[in-house]
Amino acid sequence: MNSLLLLIICIAILVLGYIFYGGWLCKQWGVGESKKATPAHEMEDGVDYVPAKAPVLMGHHFSSIAGAGPITGPIGAAMFGWVPVVLWILVGGIFFGGVHDFGALFASIRHKGQSIGEIISTNMSKRAKLLFTIFAYLTLILVVAAFASIVASTFGAVVDDAGSIDIAASATNASVAMVSLLFILIAIVFGFMVYRRNASMAVSTILGVAAIALCMVIGMNFHPIYLKTNTWMIIVGIYIAIASVTPVWILLQPRDYLSSFLLYAMLAVALVGVVISHAGMGGADGLAAFNGFAVDNGNGMQYLFPVLFTTVACGAISGFHSLVSSGTTSKQLDKETDAKPIAYGGMLLECVLAVITVCAINFAYKNGITAGATAIFAGGISQMYGGIASEGVVAALNTLLVLTYSAFCLTSLDTATRLARFMFQEFFLEPGQTVDDVKEGWKKTLVNPYVATIITVILGIALGMTGYSKIWGLFGAANQLLAGIGLLAVATWLGNVGKNNKMFLFPMGFMIIVTICSLCVTVKNQIGIISAGGADWGPYAQAVLAVLLIVLAVILVIEGVQTLAGRNKRRV
Repeated sequence: MNSLLLLIICIAILVLGYIFYGGWLCKQWGVGESKKATPAHEMEDGVDYVPAKAPVLMGHHFSSIAGAGPITGPIGAAMFGWVPVVLWILVGGIFFGGVHDFGALFASIRHKGQSIGEIISTNMSKRAKLLFTIFAYLTLILVVAAFASIVASTFGAVVDDAGSIDIAASATNASVAMVSLLFILIAIVFGFMVYRRNASMAVSTILGVAAIALCMVIGMNFHPIYLKTNTWMIIVGIYIAIASVTPVWILLQPRDYLSSFLLYAMLAVALVGVVISHAGMGGADGLAAFNGFAVDNGNGMQYLFPVLFTTVACGAISGFHSLVSSGTTSKQLDKETDAKPIAYGGMLLECVLAVITVCAINFAYKNGITAGATAIFAGGISQMYGGIASEGVVAALNTLLVLTYSAFCLTSLDTATRLARFMFQEFFLEPGQTVDDVKEGWKKTLVNPYVATIITVILGIALGMTGYSKIWGLFGAANQLLAGIGLLAVATWLGNVGKNNKMFLFPMGFMIIVTICSLCVTVKNQIGIISAGGADWGPYAQAVLAVLLIVLAVILVIEGVQTLAGRNKRRV
């Protein structure tokens, strides 16, 4: 099949899904029926609860959920062929991920903008909430550790054998760091002008986008900061600590809004590239249609089930999305009717990026680029322009795509830090209680946003500097377990309030089965590594954590099924 035809068909299917299935979900749940103000207005505090215009909030939400996920996922699953990857993106996005993200956001705005944990507490039990919150918090700590390490490595200078910085080899990293720092300054100025000086959003957007282009030019030509990776880890830790507690209008909203234009531009460049190249899928050295249900990728036999469904996450369904939807997005939603385009539409737009990535993988393979997610994505798309552009233009496009790709790691990082802070605070709250309701005692100290942030950042950065990669292999399954539990939580709430929740039942069951199967495979593999002898602490930690996640899944499923069956049922 021609890649352009594939992309057109996929976009058409996703648009139809948004119009018809998304519209049906709104009717089933009663989205927009409530006359009550959203939490952003009802609980506005100028820090976390701040109403945002739909385009601004879409920018934050899309930048936060997208990041590198819809690019790395399809690349990791490409070993099975493009057909299963594309089918999972379409089916998963419309019937799994879109429902998951939309449902989490809608449920959160009906629960004072609080997280999935609070929804579980209100509709299932306090014990279930505590278990989920601990799990979600530790997962977010792992995300903070991983993304902080990725960002620091992207910024960090290359060191030679003598321990000295190699200036020439470090130029690209220094350039990415410079662009990122300039971008933060632009976002702060944008937020101040729009929210404190009431500057025109349209004019500010045009100037902001122009400033982004300018800072990219400056960063590519002027990058005097050359620091080692560990130094950047400390700087990144300080940055995310500040970003997690500052009012969202100062940095998070404007930064993510402006970041979204980088992502939109990347999508546009990729779309045009597919139109220009319109290469056939597969063929000479391209991405095969289907390589079988079991594939040996050089690291042992990999099975389509469950590997495909834990590898392609953000492009189909990702538990991290429910944390964003119910963590930051719900606290900024201006109108309830904005939930569909932002949550459901944002998920399907991410599906488009995932399909484009599949096309990029195919073209990269045809051009001999087969290693490294960044190289495959940026190289595949930039090479699409090779037939009409000079080598210099192709190289420039490649550099810009790498810069854009890297920028979203930083975006996801400080969003994850803020979400982890919310989780830490909510762990100590009683059902229905908010942080402001805690007036005294040790709980008041622990739910303090500054205390919660400092603890979170120290744990995340410490793990990032001491070997998070040893347990990173669990993230795919842990993330999809979050998705399954998120679907379960929203299903129980909808059932309790008398709304149709049947659209959640199959996706919920499927994702939990996928997760448990994946975790069982992990336990088996890690035991094999341990039995062979010479293992460090990594395999032991993965095996123990995998068993604990299986137990967690079983406990929460039992409580959820009891609630769905009518036991322990409460009206909310």
